[in-house]
Amino acid sequence: MAGSTFGERLKMTTFGESHGESVGVIVEGVTPGVELDEAYVQVQMDRRRPGQSSVTTPRKEYDKIRIVSGIFEGKTTGTPLCIMLNNTDMRPSAYDDIKNLYRPGHADFTYDQKYGFRDYRGSGRASGRETAARVAAGAVARKLLERRGVSIVAYTKEIDGIKCETFDAEAIERNPVRACDPAAAERMVERIEQLAAEGNSSGGIVECRINGVLPGLGEPVFDKLDAELAKAMLSIGAIKGIEFGAGFAAATMRGSEHNDEMDANGFVTNNAGGIVGGISTGADIVFRVAVKPTSSISLPQRTVDANGEEREIRTIGRHDPCICPRVVPVIEAMACMVIEDHYKRQAALLS
Repeated sequence: MAGSTFGERLKMTTFGESHGESVGVIVEGVTPGVELDEAYVQVQMDRRRPGQSSVTTPRKEYDKIRIVSGIFEGKTTGTPLCIMLNNTDMRPSAYDDIKNLYRPGHADFTYDQKYGFRDYRGSGRASGRETAARVAAGAVARKLLERRGVSIVAYTKEIDGIKCETFDAEAIERNPVRACDPAAAERMVERIEQLAAEGNSSGGIVECRINGVLPGLGEPVFDKLDAELAKAMLSIGAIKGIEFGAGFAAATMRGSEHNDEMDANGFVTNNAGGIVGGISTGADIVFRVAVKPTSSISLPQRTVDANGEEREIRTIGRHDPCICPRVVPVIEAMACMVIEDHYKRQAALLS
């Protein structure tokens, strides 16, 4: 399928469907001789896997990965690295009653329009299940970035209007919504559980910070670093918007407020979010993404069937009432892929 490959120097191609036999990824352009094992990748997979808490889908996929190529004696070979995950908790029959109905918010209608045929089992390639392959590839990129001193962390900033007021990095992996504010996290969990009980869902905002990136990464004019990150984030099905640094607030600022002045120690402020002219400044790269409410809800909604007849639909099944907690590692993975890809592009430019 066209559109399943991402990257230029560090490239990944994902494959598989939500209720098919397996999902996986092929990563090309991996630096040879880097120590890597399945346990390292598994750490990131465990962060994304379903069934972690009351605010995630109860589907039981343990996402145990297998590296089937590209590793020898515990080190990367530089040849294509293939990582696979078997699906173990598939229930395609759960979609039999709605296979001819277009679910609001899902890609059912658009896939039918494009291909004249679609995999209705949990959305097939359009399912969030595809992102498991991205997280596996992102773990490989993260390993390469660690050697460069680059760290990437994302966290929930807001859910259903409940905003984080403080930042505690240690709290992120200690609460089920991966919020940076423990007090806000408790309120977020309560709200999500309430909405789930009502058969509804919620969206939110996830922020990502990238530390340690050297200045000079990014390609003018069309492959700007922020443009590449934006494409990476918007390729995630749940993401509907992105802003860098001051973001949309820049529209209400003056130039004297928004411009990041410099002194002998570097930039005094970071309204640009670490990227100017599409090229990294050396300051932290900071962006936020808007995460839409989960499309699968059990409340009745209006739709049409494949024949264009008006129908009513209720999506009953195992779905995340809020995508934010499990999309955090996906956002980190895609950011890792972009940054490592641009490090490799910069090295090729200067060689």
